[in-house]
Order: sequence, then structure tokens, then C-alpha cells
Amino acid sequence: MILTPSDLQAIALTLRVAGLTTLILLVLGVPLAWWLARTRSWWRHPVGALVTLPFVLPPSVLGFYLLVAMGPEGPVGQWTQSLGLGLLTFSFGGLVVASVFYSLPFMVQPVLTAMQQLGERPLEAAASLRASPLDRFFTVVLPLCRPGLITGTVMSFAHTVGEFGVVLMVGGNIPGVTRVVSVQIYDHVEALEYTDAHRLAAVMLVFAFAVLLSLQWINRRRT
Repeated sequence: MILTPSDLQAIALTLRVAGLTTLILLVLGVPLAWWLARTRSWWRHPVGALVTLPFVLPPSVLGFYLLVAMGPEGPVGQWTQSLGLGLLTFSFGGLVVASVFYSLPFMVQPVLTAMQQLGERPLEAAASLRASPLDRFFTVVLPLCRPGLITGTVMSFAHTVGEFGVVLMVGGNIPGVTRVVSVQIYDHVEALEYTDAHRLAAVMLVFAFAVLLSLQWINRRRT
């Protein structure tokens, strides 16, 4: 199977976007999941709904509103311009921001489920040993929620790799800058280059199968 240089470039860019997005989601999504699992605030319900919104919202709708928000007249666009950062639209940074929003529930939901199943006894035992809340979080909560963390990390990375609608709306189709694998496949199909599209799509198919097979093996080993 021979991939074109533009295919390899799109794969490399996709892996960069997915890797950086996953790291950001770990930093943001895990504390958010812990807050959702522990808080009794009324805000838990609207925040939880916002987090899971990408599950049901068409990617083009989310991409459109992100495009407007990060555009020259949008609040985010005006803020980034005032800081001298320019616009995030049609840039690598814009792809990462859009991917974080779109893949957020794939990180938060598995981690939230694991944290909700944790119960109070491990935390009470750690508190009886005079462990601080931060110490309990890192030495008790995270180790016991490791299966959820692994699932969230793998699914967030894989979901980001397969994005199309959101990244196309926000990033466009700039070679080497915003043209990810899904957009590259679309370009091949538009140009009637079905052989090239098949090769790249086969890579994505093998990748998706390997991800799901790995998750099943991890879950089976845990059980």
C-alpha cells in the first residue's frame, strides 16, 4: 500500500492535532469529570448537558458556531486579536480548539462513570490517614479510575482522528496546515481519485478496528 506525500502529510498533521487535543482534554476533562461526580450544585445539570451536547449536535452546527465565535466579529476572535494572536480560524490552533470542544464528552463520560462508581469508602479511608483532598485525588481517585482514564484517552484520540465536519468548518482545507486525513479522503473522492481514497480510508479502517480491539482487550483484562 503506497500513500502519496500529501496523504502522509495529512496523517502527520492529524496525529499532531489528536495528540495535542488529547493532552488538553486530560488536563481539562478529568477535573471537570471529578466536579460533575462530586458537586451538588444546580449547575451540574446544565454543565453536564453542555458537555454531552456534541453527542447529539450535528458537527456542522457546532463547527458553524465555533467559526462565528472565533471569526473577526466574534468574541473569541476579537479577544485573540486584541492579544496580538490573530484569528484562530483556518489555523492549526483553531483545529485544536474545535477538536477539544467536539471530543470533550469522549473524555469526560468514561472518567465520570468511573468516578461515580468509586464510592465514598476509599476517600474516607484516605481522609482517616490525614490525606489532603489533593493528595486523595492523585493517590486514590486517579489510580482507582485508571480504566476510565484509559478509555477516555483512547476514545478521545481516536475520535479526534476521525473528525470531519467540525474541522472542515473551522479549519478549511489548507495543505500542511488544516488538511487532516478525513478532509484528504474527501479531496480524493471529489477528484475521482478512488484508488488513493481507498488506500487512505483503509488505513483509517484498520486504525479504528485496532482501537476498538484494544479497548475490548483492556476491559476484558480488567474484568
